[in-house]
Amino acid sequence: MLNKGLSEEELFTFLASRKSEDLDYDVILSSMCTAPHPIAVRAHCMFMETNLGDPGLFPGTMSLEQLLISRFGTLFHCPGAGGYATSGGTESNIQALRLAKVHRSDSISPNIIVPDSAHFSFKKACDILGLEMRRIPLTKDFRMDADLAAGQVDTNTIALVGVAGTTEYGMADPITALGKIACQHDLFFHVDAAFGGMVIPFLDNPVPFDFAVPGVTSIAVDPHKMGMSTIPCGCLLTREPDLLRSLNIDTPYLTVKQEYTLAGTRPGAPVAGALAVMDYLGMDGMRAVVRGCMKNTRRLIAGMETFGIPRAATPDVNVASFVCDSGRIKPPWKVSWTCRKHLRIVCMPHVHRDRIEAFLKDIGESHA
Repeated sequence: MLNKGLSEEELFTFLASRKSEDLDYDVILSSMCTAPHPIAVRAHCMFMETNLGDPGLFPGTMSLEQLLISRFGTLFHCPGAGGYATSGGTESNIQALRLAKVHRSDSISPNIIVPDSAHFSFKKACDILGLEMRRIPLTKDFRMDADLAAGQVDTNTIALVGVAGTTEYGMADPITALGKIACQHDLFFHVDAAFGGMVIPFLDNPVPFDFAVPGVTSIAVDPHKMGMSTIPCGCLLTREPDLLRSLNIDTPYLTVKQEYTLAGTRPGAPVAGALAVMDYLGMDGMRAVVRGCMKNTRRLIAGMETFGIPRAATPDVNVASFVCDSGRIKPPWKVSWTCRKHLRIVCMPHVHRDRIEAFLKDIGESHA
C-alpha cells in the first residue's frame, strides 16, 4: 500500500492506462462473454452494494434472484424449479456434483461420466470432491456417444453429465438418450448449458436439452454469456425445488440460519443486471439476438468455405470451427484453437455483421 494516497486524477490516469492494455471486443472473436447490455449496466449500478450472502439485509435483491430463477425455470419447462445465482458455470457444475455425491453417499469409489467435450470445470470439481471422471469419446459430429456412456455406468456411478452448447464446437449432446440412461440407472443427470441455455430456447427448432427431457436433474446456465449480463452471473437450477437444501450448513450469525450456496458473499448487482436484460428484451427480443448471432455464424462459415477453409463441424449454436492454418490469422484478430487444432470463433452479439465481413476480408487477402 502506498504511504500517501494518489489524487483522483492520478489514480484514474493510472487505471485508464491499464484498461487501455485490454483488448477491445471489436477484435475479440474467441470469447463466450460479450459487452454487457446497457440495461444490465444500469441495473448493476443500482445494486452495487448488495450482498446476497446475507439476504435478510437485502430482501428486495433476494426477490430479484428468486425471480431470475423463476424466469429460467419457466424457460426450461419447469416453472417450480429450485436454484440460485452462482458466479458462473464452474460454480454451478461443482455444486451439481456436490449434490450428486450427497445423494449417493453409499458409493465407495464414486465416479461420474462426462463427454470428452466437457468443460475443464469438471476436472476441478472431481479434484475437490474426490470423484473419478470417466470421459466418453465423441461421435464424428463432436457429440457425446450415448452408447459408450451407457457402457461405462457401474454401481459406483453417481452422475451423468451432458453438454448443451459445447465450448469448442457449439454442439448439443444427445440429451434425450442420456436422460433415458439416467432414468434406467437412477443417476443424477446434470446438463451443462452454461452457453447453450440462452441460445437453444430461442432457436426456430430447438433441440431437447432441459427439464422437458425425463431424467434431467439439474441445469447450469450463464446469463453473463449470451444473456449479456454483467460478470459474474450464472445460475444452477434443479428440477426438485428443495434439492439444494441437502447442502445446507449452519450460518448462525447471519439473517438466515442456513445456506447451501458455495460462496459466502455473493454480489446482487449482476443478478439484477441479468434479470433486467431478460425482462427488457423478453422472448421476442432474445429470439432476435439469437437469430442475428446464428445468421452471422452461417455467414462466417459460408465465407470461410468460399476461401477453401472447411468447417470442422456444423454447430447447433453460434460457435464456428474450421480446418485452418494458424498462419492465415493476422492481427488484430483474437481467435482461439480447439484441442484438435481447429480454428474456433464465437459469434457473440458484439461480433456484428461488419466484424464478420472485416475478418473475411482479411482472410481473403491472406488467401490471395
